[in-house]
Amino acid sequence: MLFDTAIGRCGIAWSAHGVAGVQLPEGREPETRARLLRRFPGAREAAPPPDVQPAVDGIVALLSGSSSRLDGVALDMDRVPPFHRRVYAVARAIPPGATLSYGEIAARLGEPALARDVGQALGQNPFALIVPCHRVIAAGGKLGGFSARGGTATKLRLLAIEGARVSDQLALFEP
Repeated sequence: MLFDTAIGRCGIAWSAHGVAGVQLPEGREPETRARLLRRFPGAREAAPPPDVQPAVDGIVALLSGSSSRLDGVALDMDRVPPFHRRVYAVARAIPPGATLSYGEIAARLGEPALARDVGQALGQNPFALIVPCHRVIAAGGKLGGFSARGGTATKLRLLAIEGARVSDQLALFEP
């Protein structure tokens, strides 16, 4: 299912176990739909069930700049490796407007040497915004990477919508 947000048409797919994936906007609606269908080949357009609608509403609110917590949304983690699940659980606890570094997440997992693995897990995050990987930054307040369309520019935009600041913003947005 595709739905309108302040940054464009997003997509969401679900199963009987919860949200299976969220797609941030691609360049145009047909590209967003195609990307969602590549990720979820059996998906078909339908109204979301009552347990998924709060995820859609929360994403819309979050992207419009309203405070919205998505940490209660049920996720279908059937295809998610155990380490990724642990990373996603920590990332889901980061509130809007706040950030953690890859190393801080690794430390919270009791695995301080695995900051790169945390980054790789977040780079494969199928639940964009619900698992707020955009709130995870590199050491020293640097932005780090972002695998969605638009890369770090999209990450900065999402962080700006939420009122978060990272050191990379100074060079990009202030005179």
